[in-house]
Amino acid sequence: MNTYTGEFAALATALFFTITSTMFTLAGRQVGSLVLNRSRLVLAIIFLTGAHLILGIPLPLHAAPNRWMWLSLSGVIGLVLGDAFLFQAFIWIGPRLSMLLMSLAPVLAAILAWLFLSETLTGWQVVGILITLFGISWVILDRNGFQHKNATDKRNYLMGVLFGLGGATGQAVGLITAKEGLGGDFSALSGTLMRMLAAALVLWGFTFIRGQAGKTVKQVTSHPRASLFIIAGAFTGPFLGVTFSLLAIQNTQVGVASTIMALPPVFLLPVGYFVFKEKLGWQAFLGTALAMTGVALLFLV
Repeated sequence: MNTYTGEFAALATALFFTITSTMFTLAGRQVGSLVLNRSRLVLAIIFLTGAHLILGIPLPLHAAPNRWMWLSLSGVIGLVLGDAFLFQAFIWIGPRLSMLLMSLAPVLAAILAWLFLSETLTGWQVVGILITLFGISWVILDRNGFQHKNATDKRNYLMGVLFGLGGATGQAVGLITAKEGLGGDFSALSGTLMRMLAAALVLWGFTFIRGQAGKTVKQVTSHPRASLFIIAGAFTGPFLGVTFSLLAIQNTQVGVASTIMALPPVFLLPVGYFVFKEKLGWQAFLGTALAMTGVALLFLV
C-alpha cells in the first residue's frame, strides 16, 4: 500500500526551506549576509556531523580524492558564492521573491547539463523552462515591485533581483559539479557535509586573512535574536531540509519529489504579506503559479 511517505517528506522539505529562508532573512537584516553565511556554515557542519552519527553513516573522511575535488568545487561555487548572492537578495527583496528566483536553479541546471553533460531536453521540458522564465519575469515586473518611495529602494530592488539570479546560477553550477562528485552509490548526506566543509574552509580562510573572525563572532554574540534565527535556519535547512529531501527521493519518483520541493515560493506568499508587509497583487500570485507549473513540467513530463 502506498503510504505517500516520499510525497509527505517532499512537502516537509518545502516547508523546512520556507522556514529557513524566513529565518535567514530576519537574521541577515541584523548582522549582514557575510556574517550570516559564515555562521550558518559552522552550524550546518555540526548538524550534518550529528546526523551522520545518529543515522550510523560513516563520516566521509576517506572519500576518493576525485570526489573531494568535485564536491569541494561545488561547495565553493554553490555555498560560498551562490549563497552569498542569495543571502544579500534576502535582505534587499525578501525571501518570497528570492526563493522564486531560486526556482530558476533547476532550469539553469537542466540547460547546463544539456550543454556540458550531453543530457537531453524533451520538447515539454523546453516548454516548462519557457513557462518558468515567463512566470518569474512577470512577478519581477509586477508594478508593486517598482512602487517604492525613493530611488535607493528601487535600486536595492533591482540589485536584489540580480543577486537572486546570481544565487540561482551559483546553485545550478553547484548542482552540476556535485553530480560529478556523487556518482555511484555515494551518500548524498555525506556529499552535503563535504560541500559544507570545503565552503567553510574557503570562507573562513578569507575571514581570518582579512582579520574579520573576531568581528564576525562579536556581530553574532551581540545580536542574540539574530543568533537564534541563524540556529533555527541552519537546523531546518542543511539538517532537516536535506535529510527529508533524501527521504523523499528514496520513497517516490525524483520528478514528483523535486516538484513538491519547489513549492517554497508559494508558501512564502502569505509570509511575505503578513511577516514582511509586502504588497502583493494578482500578478504575483499568477506569476508564481506559472513558474511552479513550468518547474513541474521540467520534472514530470
